[in-house]
Order: sequence, then structure tokens, then C-alpha cells
Amino acid sequence: MREISGLVYIVDDDASVQRSLTRLVRTCGYLAEAFSCVRDFTARASVSGIPACVVLDVRLPDASGFELLGAIDPRLPIIFLTGYGDIAMTVKAIKAGAIDFLTKPVLESDLLGAIERALTYSAHLASEVSQLEALRIRASRLTPREREVMDLVVRGRLNKVIASELGTTEKTIKAHRAMVMRKMQVRSVAELVRAADKVAVPHVTGTRGPSGAGCGVAPERSGSAAGKAVATRQPDSSDGLLSK
Repeated sequence: MREISGLVYIVDDDASVQRSLTRLVRTCGYLAEAFSCVRDFTARASVSGIPACVVLDVRLPDASGFELLGAIDPRLPIIFLTGYGDIAMTVKAIKAGAIDFLTKPVLESDLLGAIERALTYSAHLASEVSQLEALRIRASRLTPREREVMDLVVRGRLNKVIASELGTTEKTIKAHRAMVMRKMQVRSVAELVRAADKVAVPHVTGTRGPSGAGCGVAPERSGSAAGKAVATRQPDSSDGLLSK
């Protein structure tokens, strides 16, 4: 038996399926909680401090699995399990962001493999969300002027240009810039650009799936602040490590 490394929610209105899945999941060292309807699941389930996923029947008494897929926290990856699956339904589920779509009866190895992938993705997403939260906290500690300076730095402006735009001296901008780097805990402009790109996007959205597009952390995009700064900025004497 492996060490408990995740929580598996089981949502199925068939009591025998609930029992067999719960027993299998617990035998493999995971925590398990079973529910017979969407209402009970949504009333009790939550995003906890450990990786978690949902094994979900498509057809439930009070709602369809697809309705639940669009309603619950995307940090809970979903594995569909149904006795009525077809190719069209499988494609719909995967496009909607499900980790996997399995048909009953399902091989234990297939189900456990899907659970392992879902929990791995959940852990990865939780780590990214935690890192994003840390970045947001750091950014919130910047003064209004420091935010202005950071915005112009990541756009590729030189210190003297920033000083001119903000109506101050280059020495003052260097001091603000060094403080920005220190507060954001970065050591180069490239790192600052990546951090600024991430904190500029909304928090975790309803987008699902392990592709990374919906994990709440902005992927590096062509045309983003990162791409523009790298492409357009010129070397500056205060690049690299923090100013002494």
C-alpha cells in the first residue's frame, strides 16, 4: 500500500459502484469520499491542501456530469466514468477539460492510471497557484510609483527614458527599480518581465485540462510583455543583479 498522496471524490448514484471504487481507491493508499448525487458532492467537496480529483458518472439523478464539470473548481480534475459512453461523448468530455473518459466496466489499471494522472495534475496546478499567489502578494507591496516604474521597465524602457516620462531623475528611477527587483524577489529584468506577465492575468479561471492554458498562470506568449521587452529593450547599466 502506498502512502496516502491524494483525495479521490467518487460521484455515482450506483451504490455498488460507489463501494467497489471506494475500496479500490483506499486499497491503493488514497483517501476516498463517495456521493450519490451532485447536490451532496457540491455541498461537501472542497479544494484542500492535498491533491484531489473527481471520478464522476455522466448520468446522475439531479444533474449531468457535464453540468458539474462546468460548475466546480477547475483545480479538481475530473475523470468521467459511464456505462453509456460513445465517441461523441468522449470527445465532448475531453474538449470540456476532463482528464479522462472511461466506460464501465473499467479495468482497475486504467482507472488507477487516470487517477494518478489527475492527482499529478492537481498537485502541479496547486503549486502554480501557490507561486502565483506569492507573486501577487509581492506585487501588492509595491508603492504606486514602484508599480509605474515596473510597468515601464517590463515594456523595455531605459532608466533615462523612464525618468523623463515620470518627471524625475535617473538616479531616483534606479533606486525605485532596485526596490522593485528586491520586493518582487527577482534578479534580472527577464525574471521581472515573467513575474509581471503572470500577475497581470486573472486568477484561476473555469478553464480546465492539463494543457497549461487554464491553470491560472500565464504561459509565455508571443506579443506578451516578455516577448516585447526581450525584443525591443537595450542593455541598461542596472540589468542583472540588484544594485549595490
